[in-house]
Amino acid sequence: MRFQVRERLFAIGDDYWIEDADGRKVFLVDGKALRLRDTFELKDAQGRILVEIRRKLLSLRDTMLIERDGEQLARVKRKRLSLLRNHYRVTLVDGTELDVSGKILDREFAIDYDGELLAQISRRWLTVRDTYGIDIVREDADTALLIAVSVCVILLAEKEEKERKKEHIG
Repeated sequence: MRFQVRERLFAIGDDYWIEDADGRKVFLVDGKALRLRDTFELKDAQGRILVEIRRKLLSLRDTMLIERDGEQLARVKRKRLSLLRNHYRVTLVDGTELDVSGKILDREFAIDYDGELLAQISRRWLTVRDTYGIDIVREDADTALLIAVSVCVILLAEKEEKERKKEHIG
């Protein structure tokens, strides 16, 4: 299953569609403006909320939470030692861990479970500028969860990059 995402998807307060390979609107990312923390809802084409995404307010390292039906589904945070590439750990409520690694800011990364590729995010497949693809490799994978994980790691990487630039300038 391959989806197309427009670059400006992650602007707070804006709503953006994620389309399938045939250009049909499949998921709506509904950014909630004027909130104390980053908050998004991932909805299906009929407007049903599939998952909610929010930044955890109090944590030593930035953490994003993914919830389904009011229950926490996963926690996403950067791994401590990741010098050469961006590495994030996704911990599901049952203790399962997913690994996200690659060039997050370049939209070139993979989501793995125990060495098995679940999804790949890439700009290489598309010729349209400011667009990238999310390719869900396993048919039995939780598509909404993997898209939510992609949203989380990109937001965390962008925030970290902004802070790094501030420190460099200041």
